[in-house]
Amino acid sequence: MIDVRLLRTEPAAVRSALARRHDPDLDAQLDLAVDLDERLRTITAERDRVRSRVNELSRQVGERRRAGDVARAETLQDESRALGQRERELAAEHGRVDEELHTILLTVPNLPHPEAPDGSSDADNPVVHGPFGVEAGFAEHQRVPHWETGEALGILDNARATKISGAMFSMTRGAGAALGRALCQLALDRNADAFEEIRPPSLVTTETLTATGHLPKFADDAFAVERDGLWAIPTAEVPLTSIYGGEILGEEELPRRMMAATPCYRREAGSAGRDTRGLLRVHEFDKVEILAIAAPDQAPDLLDDMVGRAEGTIAALGLAYRTIEICTGDMGQSHHRSFDVEVYAPGVDQWLEVSSVSWFSDYQARRANIRFRRTGEKGTEIAHTLNGSALAVPRVWAAIAEHHRQPDGSIAVPDVLQPYLRGLERIA
Repeated sequence: MIDVRLLRTEPAAVRSALARRHDPDLDAQLDLAVDLDERLRTITAERDRVRSRVNELSRQVGERRRAGDVARAETLQDESRALGQRERELAAEHGRVDEELHTILLTVPNLPHPEAPDGSSDADNPVVHGPFGVEAGFAEHQRVPHWETGEALGILDNARATKISGAMFSMTRGAGAALGRALCQLALDRNADAFEEIRPPSLVTTETLTATGHLPKFADDAFAVERDGLWAIPTAEVPLTSIYGGEILGEEELPRRMMAATPCYRREAGSAGRDTRGLLRVHEFDKVEILAIAAPDQAPDLLDDMVGRAEGTIAALGLAYRTIEICTGDMGQSHHRSFDVEVYAPGVDQWLEVSSVSWFSDYQARRANIRFRRTGEKGTEIAHTLNGSALAVPRVWAAIAEHHRQPDGSIAVPDVLQPYLRGLERIA
């Protein structure tokens, strides 16, 4: 969440920055947050005055009793009791208002980076790298949807997945399943030079899902295990971000870079009938996530590095791709600056997002209470977080099945994947 102190000290700057998100509801949210914050400070000041007076009265009561002035001591004690009741009332009111303010701040989005492009929708997202690999065009045999190729080769069996689990679930088989596993291992290996591999839990608490900004706003998109008060992770970003929640790291420990290959679960609320064939939009999929916890001054270089890593993996797979920067009106709630890597899938004639790399400034870390202490200093600072999809399997799998489809209907396995597929060069 944003720092409430910014609303006190720089309200115009906060409103100006959030106006770039083109959300007409934000002004009302900010007005409410400012009012609640002022009310909270007023209550706090009165509570502290009452508490100070109660302490003073307690001292005076003791003095009067020692002096034998019982009548005066009892009068002072009656006043102390009345003020004690008022203190309890103020404490209860403080708790209510503080909770209201916290709830509002959870819904206020992050401030966009000054260099993030202005825009009101995804139509305004500029291409910043590429496109690469589209110069030669695509042959007719490449313009077959991946679900047709996958079914013909026996490596994609969504009909049986639907029978087992319902709509928008997928199932790969044989070389198709091995291809998905190989993609994950490739992404892990390509980032192992700098990122610690972790296998976090796939179920997390409400507090953990709230820390990344997925709750409360995106509750409808998450799978809940209500009996146990847990949530299935939509991405490994969620558990990785909270590993250091509530901790203070040393400056020398930063950046902390982590990666994880996990299943991801998303309801995809409102997507029925839209891009749901094949592997384009599914409830469960595998993904390798990379994440960094950093000092503010480290974050810009980390963002560039993580975008480059995502691009490099897609390029190594021989896929056509481009990178777009997300404009202010299309940013996710927690994002400060964000880039998407997209691959072109000729069989569906679409650019498919396969990686989103984002810098969250201190927005997530403030929710998770991740701090660091600079060397030689006493105080602490809120850390910055960044994360990105090193590789999300379904759409990359789809793009390979279309881009590398051969005239005879087989799929040529990209060279970098062959070692992970026991030397398999072609899926036929």
